[in-house]
Amino acid sequence: MATLPVLPLTDAVLLPGMVIPVTLDPTTQAAVDAARASGDKTLLAVPRIDGEYGSVGVIATIEKVGRLPDGEPAAVVRGLARARIGSGVPGPGAALWVEATELDEPAPAGKARELAREYRALMTSVLQQRGAWQVIDAMERMTDLSELADAAGYAPWLSLAQKTDLLAAPDVTARLELLVGWVRDHLAEQEVTEQINSDVREGLEKSQREFLLRQQLAAIRKELGEDEPDGSADYRSRVESADLPEKVREAALREVGKLERASDASPEAGWIRTWLDTVLEMPWNTRTEDNTDLAAARAVLDADHAGLADVKDRILEYLAVRNRRAERNLGVVGGRGSGAVLALGGPPGVGKTSLGESVARALGRTFVRVSLGGVRDEAEIRGHRRTYVGALPGRIVRALREAGSMNPVVLLDEVDKLAVGYSGDPAAALLEVLDPAQNHTFRDHYLEVDLDLSDVLFLATANVVEAIPGPLLDRMELVTLDGYTEDEKVAIARDHLLPRQRERAGLTADEVTVADEALALIAGEYTREAGVRQLERALAKILRKVTVALAADPAPVRVDTGNLARYLGRPKFTPESAERTAVPGVATGLAVTGAGGDVLFIEASSMEGEPGLTLTGQLGDVMKESAQIALSYLRANGRRLGIDPNALAGRRIHVHFPAGAVPKDGPSAGITMVTALASLVTGRPVRPEFGMTGEVTLSGRVLPIGGVKQKLLAAHRAGLTEVIIPKRNEPDLDDLPAEVRAALTVHTLADVADVLALALRPADVDAETLGGQSLTAA
Repeated sequence: MATLPVLPLTDAVLLPGMVIPVTLDPTTQAAVDAARASGDKTLLAVPRIDGEYGSVGVIATIEKVGRLPDGEPAAVVRGLARARIGSGVPGPGAALWVEATELDEPAPAGKARELAREYRALMTSVLQQRGAWQVIDAMERMTDLSELADAAGYAPWLSLAQKTDLLAAPDVTARLELLVGWVRDHLAEQEVTEQINSDVREGLEKSQREFLLRQQLAAIRKELGEDEPDGSADYRSRVESADLPEKVREAALREVGKLERASDASPEAGWIRTWLDTVLEMPWNTRTEDNTDLAAARAVLDADHAGLADVKDRILEYLAVRNRRAERNLGVVGGRGSGAVLALGGPPGVGKTSLGESVARALGRTFVRVSLGGVRDEAEIRGHRRTYVGALPGRIVRALREAGSMNPVVLLDEVDKLAVGYSGDPAAALLEVLDPAQNHTFRDHYLEVDLDLSDVLFLATANVVEAIPGPLLDRMELVTLDGYTEDEKVAIARDHLLPRQRERAGLTADEVTVADEALALIAGEYTREAGVRQLERALAKILRKVTVALAADPAPVRVDTGNLARYLGRPKFTPESAERTAVPGVATGLAVTGAGGDVLFIEASSMEGEPGLTLTGQLGDVMKESAQIALSYLRANGRRLGIDPNALAGRRIHVHFPAGAVPKDGPSAGITMVTALASLVTGRPVRPEFGMTGEVTLSGRVLPIGGVKQKLLAAHRAGLTEVIIPKRNEPDLDDLPAEVRAALTVHTLADVADVLALALRPADVDAETLGGQSLTAA
């Protein structure tokens, strides 16, 4: 045991056999001075980590005291042997003196030499990577295993904590085990680091090589007088020279800056180029001149479509307002343009879609059709955000880009067939597009800049207006196309459908003609519909058969009512109201479907059995309630109406609505059900020329209903001559075409008792008629 001054080491660990310089501060200077004063220059070097001394130090001797090249005082010390630190003792000077006990080193175990060989091999790999060939030679000359292990104290990649662990292990076998594990980990870490550095170097070299090649290519093109292909490398000049709104230009220049800083290998560069191309392709300040000649616009609309007066008047109103504002130099007010959003509702085949093209021609604008049937993703309307791979702008932006102007006619086709999916509700996304108070600042998710849609004329089409969400329908001006009269169908067939089908069949007007009477017969008895699609198909079928006939006999063909059956067969629709209502209990009602108006026969019968009411024909809840109301009204008011109150007592009443496979609902069949039940009970058939529609209450009032025009057109097509409607629906008769109004006798009634008095045959006439029919049937 020896008493030695303590030399604290804060940034190094001294192991036996090592020689290191120690910078002298007041504490270390005191230890060095004390050791030199003792005569043998011996001291105890102890690592001091985080302010605490280790339990094991190294007995060291001072080799030299002087100054480092930077002028700092320092001492060079050499480690001699490990020693355990004992208790502190008094000593001369300002140094800390302790008792130190030298540790005996055990003899190396047999395992130590195997570890030493592995350690040498591992250290050779490490030193070869660093190019330390002299250190490799020195290591090979070491024969003492303890000296070999302690030499690791010079390794710069070992931490102070690891070197302290080496100092605290007097057994050379334990030290070599620690060193083998540490060197293995260091080699693995070095391998990963080298791989990363190699990849980075390769990427930098590739980028530098591509940059140099591009610079050389640009210089060569400049010498040859060639421009960049498609201007793809000069987005900044394209943006600065483009006619863009100021905020759009600022956003585009920001993206150009990102593109210039991005690497060509970066996927973001491709996304930015696509976005810039889309922005530059948009017609930001391009607008077509509107046609200011109202007479010419009316002529275009009349030439393309027969009828549809409401729609034509609304388009001319829109055009007249814009012309007046232009004449008085009135621009937009409050940032809102004078755009319009029209919803064209009506059955299939009435010309809603084709009307959009005619409107565009009449206004002198470009036309774009956007089909919305089955769309279930709101991003289809607003666009996808650019964070998604393959992002695209929405259909509205694409429509404007396709139109090439900011004031086209955009037809939103089948807006009632939008679907709600897991990706959102596209109908909700359309709210901003179709709201004149908002669409001047429409923002597409892909572009992320304001887009002015206030000059766009939007036309939305729908077969079932009720299927359009309420908030969306509220933003549109509804114009109903209820269908064509027979005269209008004849005019459409003669002026549009027949010439078109003749051309498709390769025929001329000299080779085949179709009489107007034949066209009327086709419209009335072969194709009973609100539109004209079936009518066009029938004409196509006739002309195909005529083409076959002309191949055998080139004589001109005239199709009239006499030979029409040769081409189309027997009529498919014949008036059947007289036949269906010949027996008591059957009444003719009027209904509205997705294909327009239609007639609806209601049949009632009674039988012995448990009292009650049976309803068949796929009826909705509202229609079932109307049947209960009709039956309750007759039971409560039968005596006043001249009906035997006991006739309904104790019998089972069955009401059926053909056709059974078609779902039906709504309150407008109320008076028809009352009439059918009254006819059943009184035995008086309903007059066959009558059709009726209206909601009934328990007190017998006839309430107004919707779809009057479509229902009256259906009655006219079905051959009915008299119709009963609610009194409060009388204003709807103003929308009825004149020829239909002249052909129908319309009774507007407010009480169901008046309906029964008018619709049921008198009792004396019933007996004679029924008797005559019985004799005929016999």
